[in-house]
Amino acid sequence: MIAADLGTGRPLVLVHGFSVDHRLLRALEPVLEPTGWRRIYIDLPWTEGGLNRDLTSSQAVADALVEALQDHLGEEPFAILGNSFGGMLARHVAHEMGEQVLGLATLAAVFVADSSERRLPAKRVLHDDPAVLEEAGEAREDFEEVSVIRTPAMLEAFLTHSYPGIRTADKRVMAAISKSYALDAVPEQAHGDPFDKPALHVFGRQDHVAGFEDGLAWQEHYVRGTFAVLDGAGHNAHLEQPTLVGALLTDWLHRMGDSQSDRR
Repeated sequence: MIAADLGTGRPLVLVHGFSVDHRLLRALEPVLEPTGWRRIYIDLPWTEGGLNRDLTSSQAVADALVEALQDHLGEEPFAILGNSFGGMLARHVAHEMGEQVLGLATLAAVFVADSSERRLPAKRVLHDDPAVLEEAGEAREDFEEVSVIRTPAMLEAFLTHSYPGIRTADKRVMAAISKSYALDAVPEQAHGDPFDKPALHVFGRQDHVAGFEDGLAWQEHYVRGTFAVLDGAGHNAHLEQPTLVGALLTDWLHRMGDSQSDRR
């Protein structure tokens, strides 16, 4: 399940979303590498390097992730970042592992498991270029489905960071997990006390997959949370708005450092 463990310093765990692999979040390396945090990238069960392809529910994946982190980190404090489905898992980990967690960040996270119950904006493409879609080749359908900004640079980012995981994903494993996609309990409800560590929740204003309104509903729970809805961003917000996402992540990492200084 540990796909890569890079650098030294305090650990930052990164959990990707459904149908992709850890390479989607490796796009954040130019921002994260200079910060001095150790980056631990997770591969979930449908990936080529994922642990235990026999897991058949989101709760089983969440439990396996907690166990893997306990084995890999012991009692060492860490921060966690999750994207999409990985955002749902990261929220579970952050609440379940309590005081060991330094902070939580999500990017285009799933806050409502049942897609029919999500409050979603209409699908909208802000920049379209038929030539870019033609250039996408076999990746066209997947790129067209998720992209809000269809430029050569965005296609390159998609082909580099997203499509390799999509192309190699084990559809059998994903189908099994999809049948039991919801966690046993909403993390914020299962652990009723407010989450008082530095938090960051980034949403795409044009994200028609996970939306943003359901996440914003938890602002009172995250008492040290920054909530940002980015225009010109869909479900791959960190690819479409890398400068803004990078600035927000840098601020979040700094806030965790400030919190640790306050406790000494």
